[in-house]
Amino acid sequence: MARTLRRFAWATGLVCIAIGLFHVLAGNAAIPGATDAGATVDSLGRFFGAVFAGYGLAWLWAARQDPVPARPVRWLAAVFLLGGAGRLLSLAEHGWPHPFQVALTVLELALPPVWFWLSDADERAFRQRRPDGAPTAEQSVPTREAT
Repeated sequence: MARTLRRFAWATGLVCIAIGLFHVLAGNAAIPGATDAGATVDSLGRFFGAVFAGYGLAWLWAARQDPVPARPVRWLAAVFLLGGAGRLLSLAEHGWPHPFQVALTVLELALPPVWFWLSDADERAFRQRRPDGAPTAEQSVPTREAT
């Protein structure tokens, strides 16, 4: 499960960065149904694209830690879940969006429970490998004994 968490975090980070940069570069063209939405929506979309790319960088940061820290994974998952909740509020207030947005809502509500479930997998595996926290033989640096 620890390997799954690390790979999932890497994949999430890379996908979020790609999506974010696409929104920064394409503006309204990146939003289904919003190609003629105007300068205000274009500006907002490009701004949030940069924020989403930064969110992806946070996932990559977490994935590079050894062990992958559970607390940041939970926070990142919670932010994603909050985005899905925001989409639900929009649906309740304004009705059904473009079908692609509905699919994104499903992902934003379905993936966080998986991240929450996996969040401490690498920390648990790390404790099982070295319960005392001491370095492994490969991590130890040989020392010269005084003669």
